[in-house]
Amino acid sequence: EGRSKKKSRKHQRFMERRALLEQKGLLSPPKRPGSQTPMAGLEARSMLTKVDGTTALRCGKVPKPKQAVCTSLSASTSPDSIARHHSVLLSQGNGSSKRVRTSSPLLRPSKYVAIDCEMVGTGPQGRLSELARCSVVNYEGDVIYDKYVQPELPIMDYRTRWSGITKQHMKRAIPFKAAQAEILKILKDKIVVGHAIHNDFQALKYFHPKDRTRDTSRIPVLNERAGLPGRASVSLKSLARHLLHKKIQVGCKGHSSVEDARTAMELYRLVEVQWETELARSLPPRPPSPITDLAADSNQYMDDQYWPTDLMASSL
Repeated sequence: EGRSKKKSRKHQRFMERRALLEQKGLLSPPKRPGSQTPMAGLEARSMLTKVDGTTALRCGKVPKPKQAVCTSLSASTSPDSIARHHSVLLSQGNGSSKRVRTSSPLLRPSKYVAIDCEMVGTGPQGRLSELARCSVVNYEGDVIYDKYVQPELPIMDYRTRWSGITKQHMKRAIPFKAAQAEILKILKDKIVVGHAIHNDFQALKYFHPKDRTRDTSRIPVLNERAGLPGRASVSLKSLARHLLHKKIQVGCKGHSSVEDARTAMELYRLVEVQWETELARSLPPRPPSPITDLAADSNQYMDDQYWPTDLMASSL
């Protein structure tokens, strides 16, 4: 009995010492039955444990993950941020416009639309211009809106030679107010492209924010590419011929608002990166934060003027 007690005390001291060494990390815990034996040598070194606990085979050195550059913008992104984003992409391209141009369509193309309107003459001698057709295309040039519109005043001059509008078109035209509501819903929060676009907005009786408007008749970059004076007012037809090598507004049947809207979007995309980069450079600097010293602000917060009046009354 004395010998068994001696063994048990010795075993007890051994177990206590073993537990102490395990706590200090000097001794690995005993293997439980059914557990897998750890791999040794080259096999163990060739396995890489992932974050989720799974393992993957590793050969040689593990390449460091490259930092991804976010090229997409949220739906609430302001046009200023879009312009700054263009300049960031340009700087990352090491001066290569080719790389930037491939990244440009990723900048939320759903935020861009192009518009063109055709007008007819109303009022005395048909001198007033009123909306008779409106076409809107997306970034890719696909038509998302194209309807004939009934002016609010009687039509005195259809101007078919330029507008392409006839009396037959007015049979399926919708009232101006209905068309205006539909079109403005599309233009809301969008960057709108057009040629001499102020005429289109005037026909819609609408004013679009200037920082979200891209007028292809006022881009010196386009004129320079076409070999024309930078500040000259050049027609859409002329720019399309020089830069896109296509003929528009030909024949006696008048203009097509769909064709004109698509052409304006093509011209914009031709110089999009350069134009947006120049806009980003011309942006005013962001105003500094009104709070410059957090400690001073917290001290100021303790003044009586920042406490509610009911607490001030109860403390008196």
